[in-house]
Amino acid sequence: MHAVQLAELIGPEGLRSVDIAEPTDPTRIVVDLHAAGVCFPDLLQTTGSYQMARDLPCVLGLEGAGVVRSVPAGSDLSPGDRVAVLSTEDGSWQRTVAVKPSSVFPLPDSVSLTAGSGFLVNYLTVHFALDERARYRAGETVLVHGAAGGVGIAALHVAAALGLETIAVVSTPEKAALAAESGASHVVLVDGWKDQVREITNGRGVDIILDPVGGDRFTDSLRSLAPNGRLIVLGFTGGEIPTVKVNRLLLNNISVMGAGWGEYLRTDPGYLARQWNVLYPLLESGVLRVPEPTLYPSDRAVDALTSLKDRSAVGKVALSFE
Repeated sequence: MHAVQLAELIGPEGLRSVDIAEPTDPTRIVVDLHAAGVCFPDLLQTTGSYQMARDLPCVLGLEGAGVVRSVPAGSDLSPGDRVAVLSTEDGSWQRTVAVKPSSVFPLPDSVSLTAGSGFLVNYLTVHFALDERARYRAGETVLVHGAAGGVGIAALHVAAALGLETIAVVSTPEKAALAAESGASHVVLVDGWKDQVREITNGRGVDIILDPVGGDRFTDSLRSLAPNGRLIVLGFTGGEIPTVKVNRLLLNNISVMGAGWGEYLRTDPGYLARQWNVLYPLLESGVLRVPEPTLYPSDRAVDALTSLKDRSAVGKVALSFE
């Protein structure tokens, strides 16, 4: 079957399109993938910068969506079911995957296979950040940095579904339009964003900041928090990992917290099912929307990853295996 492997730790150029044997494991659910999501951790792995190193060559990808081919005895799923999958062990950038039953999720008719292919990592990470880490409350305001990226769009959709007001921070007018279409209550450009946020909140600041970017805007983010505000670190797509002068945390009783969703699942495996029980009804009803990703053919995986590297990607990126 067709797959995309990482053969060298030289960035996206280290990817290779290959043919490998199909997976066979009677204890797992076998799924023929329609598409697979592309995430920032995939980019980090191409240079050996991700916290979990894998032996080369390896198939990249953490998520995908497709149709069930076979199931083990006792499964609630059946061949032909439409599902999203997490394939963190063996990668998802391949035509067929065999995954643990606990990592397979039925998709409602409201979510296409293409949209479902890039849903799980970003949306479940954002839900974890808001629910488990920030412990959001009704009526709070959430500021989202990098709001036109994959994580940012997910944050706007999840926050809206939970009834939270959002402020999207973006870098261009084109990205501002996308953030507005994605349900942002307010949209501001990066230049002068702190002053605009102060004006929107009447000088109070925001309750929660979701930051997948990091870099030089981090200190201004701390200054933009309301009393008892929480800044949730989701990543460092801006490249620079910021530091915190902890005296700032004392001034308004603010907090800085990490949201390592994958690591949390290792300590509490049952949390994934609890998340899905919350989000599935929102998906089924249409309250939580999942937009279509920017889709690349799987033989253009280098281009897909490069769009993350140079930050030209808008919204979620995925690879087609059809």
